[in-house]
Amino acid sequence: MNKQNRRAFLQISAGVLATGLKPVHTASSFDVRSDDRAAVPNPVQIPHAVAENERKRPLRLGLILGIGRDPDAAMAKVHELGLPTCQVFVDEIEAELTGRLRAALDKFQIEATSLVVGGPGREVWDFYEGPLTIGLVPRETREARIAHVKKASDFAKQCGIAAVQTHCGFIPENPNDPAYKETVTAMREVAGYCKRNGQNFRYETGQETPITLVRAIQDVGLDNQGVNFDLANLILYGKANPVDAIELLGPYVQGIHAKDGLWPTNPKELGKEVPIGQGKVDFPRIIGRLKELNYRGAVTIEREISGPQQVEDVRAAKVYLEKLIG
Repeated sequence: MNKQNRRAFLQISAGVLATGLKPVHTASSFDVRSDDRAAVPNPVQIPHAVAENERKRPLRLGLILGIGRDPDAAMAKVHELGLPTCQVFVDEIEAELTGRLRAALDKFQIEATSLVVGGPGREVWDFYEGPLTIGLVPRETREARIAHVKKASDFAKQCGIAAVQTHCGFIPENPNDPAYKETVTAMREVAGYCKRNGQNFRYETGQETPITLVRAIQDVGLDNQGVNFDLANLILYGKANPVDAIELLGPYVQGIHAKDGLWPTNPKELGKEVPIGQGKVDFPRIIGRLKELNYRGAVTIEREISGPQQVEDVRAAKVYLEKLIG
């Protein structure tokens, strides 16, 4: 996402359900040593199955969307699009929403594969203010965001959602940077909290290079961590080609954002997100590699516009991906 705050983008979407779809911006198991540090996985290992994927179709499609204050309307839209799964974005985490969300998921028989959170506080999705405002990296907002993720974990537990997902921010490349060590400590705190709630904690790709994310995961050292592999974000941030990145991130992938984009050309702004099939993501190769890796999770469509065109783009993405998945 370029200049638009992702949480604001999702909040705005709450008002367009009547005319279109809300816009919106699996786990590997690792051996754990006695000191609670995860063993380093072989980059080409086949991820183990997880409970939420048992007896379910692999590469099942889904949608990421904000529920606002009307979970029923949101799940009705997912159902109308013929998608069996979703990732649920919540901004204001309120206890009274738990029962309504769970009832809506059950009513429309939608599988919520993760609860997605961001903030609190200002987040700017660009190369200049992004490092200062996104995720757990900025010191000024870190404690509030740790508390927010913990609150989201409790909310997800009450709703029966098995994973919590967020951007951790521009994790420093240099492992000797004090900010890197502080961020890893924060990541360990929230991942550990999710673990105690019986959940996986997922890092969405984007602001960091794949090798930096893998290093941080290994330094956190808990066995409930995973990656939400956002295919376009790697391109939008100029961090990696997803075809190459999957070779490193593959063992950790617990979710996929099916999204497309173009490489950045302005050094101050992210690349442009575009409809699936019109950008630089090589979906045939990615889907083929996921099958080779025996990926059993969901493939979640994300389209960062609003209104009727977003609905049409999601429908077109569904048809395109169904042909590749088979």
